[in-house]
Amino acid sequence: MPLEEDQSSDSDSLRLSESTASSSDSECSRQSFNSDSSSKPSSPVSASPPKIITFDEMMAATRNLTNLTLAHEIAVNADFCMKHVDFPQNSLVGTVKTIVHKAFWDCLESQLNKDPPEYEHAIKLFEEIKETLLSFLAPGANRIQNQICEVLDTDLIRQQAEHNAVDIHGLANYIINTMGKLCAPIRDNDIKQLKATDNIIELLRKIFHVLDLMKMDMVNYLFENIRPYLQRNLVDYERIKFQEILEETPSALDHTTEWIKESIEDELSSSDESSSSAGANSSSKPNLSPTLVLNNGYLKLLQWDYHKGIPETLITDEVRLQELREKLNQLKIIACVCLITNNTVGAAIVNVPDFADQLKKISFPLLEGMSKKTFDLKEALNAISVQICSKVNKSLSERGFPTLDKEMQNNLLGQIGSVVEKNNPVSSLIDKRIQLFMRSLLALPSGRKCAAAVPGGLSVIQPEMEQLGSQYANIVNFNKQVYGPFYASILRKLLFSDAPKGNAETEAAAN
Repeated sequence: MPLEEDQSSDSDSLRLSESTASSSDSECSRQSFNSDSSSKPSSPVSASPPKIITFDEMMAATRNLTNLTLAHEIAVNADFCMKHVDFPQNSLVGTVKTIVHKAFWDCLESQLNKDPPEYEHAIKLFEEIKETLLSFLAPGANRIQNQICEVLDTDLIRQQAEHNAVDIHGLANYIINTMGKLCAPIRDNDIKQLKATDNIIELLRKIFHVLDLMKMDMVNYLFENIRPYLQRNLVDYERIKFQEILEETPSALDHTTEWIKESIEDELSSSDESSSSAGANSSSKPNLSPTLVLNNGYLKLLQWDYHKGIPETLITDEVRLQELREKLNQLKIIACVCLITNNTVGAAIVNVPDFADQLKKISFPLLEGMSKKTFDLKEALNAISVQICSKVNKSLSERGFPTLDKEMQNNLLGQIGSVVEKNNPVSSLIDKRIQLFMRSLLALPSGRKCAAAVPGGLSVIQPEMEQLGSQYANIVNFNKQVYGPFYASILRKLLFSDAPKGNAETEAAAN
């Protein structure tokens, strides 16, 4: 349901708990923000006394968080899948894996080369292969299930081993043929390679490798099948799982509460500044809209220091929010560079077709990895400014204009390089306009298709801003749907705990 921005009255602002929650939570959401509903079963935040968390409770909370995170990722990320990871041979993990695997297969080879051969380890491998093949079968596949159990009957293989009558190549061929029937088409070439392998040790090793790939394929197939169901039921599922986490660990909203507190302090500070500049009575306490407070908190995430942790309710989108922040910082730098270039060079370059796109092509590659600690932004800006000077001079020369003199080039280089400085006027201006654009997106009703107007100075990055803005709004709107009741409970305590009882009744009636 959409959040409707209304800063003019408390009674309208109290609709946050209703507008951010789904209909299943409407009874809880319609509670007045200053009513004491924390003890009621319908409240998403239970007022619990401090208690010692046991190991079992901690593990239960961890499992719930893992399930919640996995379900969220499957539902919102269409590209999410399991991938086979090969560790570099020169890495510690890769070296240890190579040594251990070589020792295992060498031991198996030595056992099979004995006279008579020893089959005990080989039988264990066949048992494991049998269980893996059975795990691929759909319910009701009784015929092939019985066949696998009959051919790979370890008791029978042991009896054959006692009489040195094990047809190990025949068993391997049956396994390969069965894998060919069960595998995805993408594994057909792997099956052909297995059939072309003669050495039994190498063949068994490759069989296990392909079985691992088939397991991965099966998991990804399950992801694809469960994704539509999760997308339909994700809001309720995530809210239930988070409530279970909260019951196991009552401190699971501590960071979220601090995040909202910081947003309230920012809004109070901003209100005080506005009151002072307007000559208003500074002693009167400003009435803050819960929607405004929450939206301000979401905006803070675009400049968040993710090393200090993130609100618990946003953990599932932490990676996406970090990527948005990095891309937004890149766009901010590019907008600054374009604005400085246009103002320095003037009309001779402003109306050149596709010149802004050329500046972006120069800047984007040099700004990759901005979030890394080793990234040197000043050096990157210097490289960008040098290439821009060259591009500007080339464009001016082609159209018969005089090229930039040395003084103007130095001026352009200096202004672009100064973007990294704190309180740089160009950087501050662009930052404010980006914040204005993102804030206007959050003010739009959820699900509304029309985009917010892009402020002046951002036209050069308008397509990228609209794309990022859409991703950001989707994350925020979904987060409000899931965690709206939790936010409402926190905001009720922080904003309206001191409200008079009479006002509380009026506010509840307004809802």
